[in-house]
Amino acid sequence: MKKDIHPEFKTCEISCACGASWSSKSNVQTLKLDVCSSCHPFFTGERNVVDATGRIDKFKQKYNMK
Repeated sequence: MKKDIHPEFKTCEISCACGASWSSKSNVQTLKLDVCSSCHPFFTGERNVVDATGRIDKFKQKYNMK
């Protein structure tokens, strides 16, 4: 590896919107996630739909799927 061109590799604190947090290594100090393995539907087995903009309702109205 060439000297003095690579970013510093340091401990990173990672936190999720669900409240889970853990430490890892990265070139940034902190990372904030929206979804992690603790709250992702694939890993939890729960099905939840986040529809903040009403996309599902628009789709159902467009194709008459009420």
